[in-house]
Amino acid sequence: MALDEIYKEVILDHYKSPRNKRELPDATVTCSRNNPLCGDEIRVSAKVDGDQLTDVTFQGAGCSISQSSASMMTEAVTGRSVGEAMDLAAAFRGMMAGEVEPDEDRFGDLVALKGVVKYPIRIKCAVLAWDVLQEALAGDGDAGGTHDH
Repeated sequence: MALDEIYKEVILDHYKSPRNKRELPDATVTCSRNNPLCGDEIRVSAKVDGDQLTDVTFQGAGCSISQSSASMMTEAVTGRSVGEAMDLAAAFRGMMAGEVEPDEDRFGDLVALKGVVKYPIRIKCAVLAWDVLQEALAGDGDAGGTHDH
């Protein structure tokens, strides 16, 4: 099976069976954003204990790229420190911009999304959940609205 096919399988798996897609009633931070171009809506909730992300969940709807990226993100950052999560978000954005080499040791399943780089209009779909997480952790809260980065 070609690498691209494996990556498509990973993306579809996360889309069909999303991880951590649920409410988080005792969340410390929550933030929602949407991507009007695609109709993607993502709400990220996280429980922060000290400096650790002990639980990260998402809710929302949209294309397979945005939803699978959100699912992968929750797995990638749960258990990390806020600083590590912010660093990973910045590195992921760099990978999607073609500036950071996709390293499987660092990114795990997230490397499956690197193919999206070929479709610039879809990059916003892939980074939406990460932007929402960064905004939530930066303390902007649940301001709603659209997303312009």
